[in-house]
Amino acid sequence: MAVAYLPDSGNDGYTALAYDLDLTYRVATNRLDGTATIRLRALADLQRFSLDLVRLRASKVRVDGTKAARFTQSAAKLVVTPASAIEAGEEFVATIEYGGSPAPRSSTWGALGWEELTDGVIVASQPSGAPTWFPCNDDPADKASYRIAISTEQSYAVVCNGTLASRRTRSGRTTWVYEQQEPTSTYLATVQIGRYELVPATFAEVPGVLAGPPALRSRIAHDFGRVGEMMACFEDAYGPYPFPSYSVVVTEDDLEIPLEAQGMAIFGANHADGHDAAERLVAHELAHQWFGNSVGVASWSEIWLNEGFACYSEWVWSEASGRTSAARLAAETHARLKGLPQDIIVGDPGARAMFDDRVYKRGALTLAALRARIGDDAFFRVLREWTARHRHGVVTTEDFVGLCVEVSGIRELPALFDDWLTRRPLPAL
Repeated sequence: MAVAYLPDSGNDGYTALAYDLDLTYRVATNRLDGTATIRLRALADLQRFSLDLVRLRASKVRVDGTKAARFTQSAAKLVVTPASAIEAGEEFVATIEYGGSPAPRSSTWGALGWEELTDGVIVASQPSGAPTWFPCNDDPADKASYRIAISTEQSYAVVCNGTLASRRTRSGRTTWVYEQQEPTSTYLATVQIGRYELVPATFAEVPGVLAGPPALRSRIAHDFGRVGEMMACFEDAYGPYPFPSYSVVVTEDDLEIPLEAQGMAIFGANHADGHDAAERLVAHELAHQWFGNSVGVASWSEIWLNEGFACYSEWVWSEASGRTSAARLAAETHARLKGLPQDIIVGDPGARAMFDDRVYKRGALTLAALRARIGDDAFFRVLREWTARHRHGVVTTEDFVGLCVEVSGIRELPALFDDWLTRRPLPAL
């Protein structure tokens, strides 16, 4: 658990196996009512257990279907006491009925979670916003499958993780059902609601959707027209795309930054300007499907394994598309970082600095230094083996260093990683 970084997130004693969410949402009044059916496995004997839930109120809790359970709720936790103790190793099902007016939770990094747009909803949960819309074990290392069914007004489209299994309209409301079988961290589960048109697309043989306001159709088609080439580039560099599909959502509102979810990326209208101004970010969010989503972090202290790899992927795409080479971009980035304070330990930056751009860029420079040390052939063999060996799993920096030594045969590599990840001064590139 990421206790040191997010002490209010995550829960001991069990692991989540599957979330089944049946949701009803009214856009006009921002009212969410839901039933969460969560399949869990006890890791210890449990007299009680807790789930993360913020702002929304539970009204009824059952364990294993018919057994009513006592529960209490604080600002961030739902504590459940089942009728009888649960033994270690036992699988059990918690069913929680809940509701309220969802809103983002405040954090060191701004507002997180379920947020109203001008006309719709965006869910941006990284790192601790998932409990704003469903009860969960909000630990990035605790991955589970998802089924999300959400009913809302007929005039809105809903995009969630996974495959659209069904869509049914009745009495002016449409129910959308999405299924994500691949293990997914809570912060990567999402719901996007807007007056969107859903345009089917294919990205290098990966089926997908471009979702956005009809008024932005031509800009979206232009600015995301190279996603297929990016997909082919990254499949060549990193191995097969790890999910059944890929969706891009462009909101009617501007967004400060884009964000990734499992099998999806979300951009603001400002990122679809019709002039490819956000191409670097489009590549960055796509790369997260390999690094951060399929191969996830065991704790937030390892965030360079997500963001450093995604930033380096921007350079891989630049090089593959005939623009500036990765080595040149690394040198330019290194020169910029030399002029900034060198007061961050990239391999464990602390909660306040975990999204600092220096973590992202120095993480990318770590990979540039590795590539220069072991050569292109071994470098890309490492990345392909990394994504294959840890597909849909969670990892640590120690895992990556060990794989680099294994593939390259260079026993001195840990010293390189120490220089870049555990010491503050910026090493020479």
